[in-house]
Amino acid sequence: MILWAVLYSAFWLGVLTSISPCPLATNIAAISFLGKSVGNTRKVLLSGLLYTLGRTFVYVSLGMLILLAFESSMKSEASRFLQKYMGIVLGPLLILVGMMLLGMLKFSGSINLAGKGLQDRVAGGSLIWSLLLGILFALSFCPLSASLFFGSLIGLSSQHSAPIMLPTVYGIGTAMPVIAFAFIIAFASQHIGKAFNILTKLERWFRVITGVVFIGSGIYSCLTYIYGVSLF
Repeated sequence: MILWAVLYSAFWLGVLTSISPCPLATNIAAISFLGKSVGNTRKVLLSGLLYTLGRTFVYVSLGMLILLAFESSMKSEASRFLQKYMGIVLGPLLILVGMMLLGMLKFSGSINLAGKGLQDRVAGGSLIWSLLLGILFALSFCPLSASLFFGSLIGLSSQHSAPIMLPTVYGIGTAMPVIAFAFIIAFASQHIGKAFNILTKLERWFRVITGVVFIGSGIYSCLTYIYGVSLF
C-alpha cells in the first residue's frame, strides 16, 4: 500500500472515530467550551489546537508503547504465534468492527476520565486545560473507538512500521470536528448550527459505508487465511 493511501486510511479511521456516538459526545463538549470564547479568535484557535495536540499525544504514546513492546518480543514464542495466526484473527476482528459500525452489535460500557468538574475548569480556566481535556478525552475509550484504535490503527501501524506517523494522523482525524468548529466559531459563528446538522447527517453514511467495507475485508481475510480460498 503506497504512502498516501496508508496516511488516508489512518486519517479516515480517526475521522470515523471522531463522529462515532461516544467520541462525538466528547468532541461536542469540547466545542461547547470553545463557544464560550466567541469573540476571542486567538483563544478559540489556540484552544482547538491544544485539544488536538492532547488527543494526538495520547494516541502516539499508546501506539509507540504497544508497537515497541511487540517488537521487543519478536523472538519470543508469543510473537511467532501472533505472526502465524494474525491473518486468521484479522478477518473475524474486521467483521466484528464492521458489525459495530453498522449497529448490529452494541455495547454500553465506556471509560470517561473527564468528569464535569474538570470540564467546568476547562470552560473557565487557562488554555492549558484544553490540552489536558484532549488527553483525558482521548483516554476515554468506548467499545467502538477502542476497536478502531487497537484493532485497526495499531495493526496498520505495525504492518507499515509507523508507530509515530500513523497515530499522529489518526489523532488529528479524531479532533477534526473540534478543529472545524474552532474555525467556524472564530470566523463565522452564525453558521455553527448548520454545520453541526450537516455533520450529524453525514455521520450515518460514513459509518455505514465503512462498516460494509470492514465486513467485506473481514470475509475476504477469513476466506483467504482460514479456508485457503484464493479469490484472485
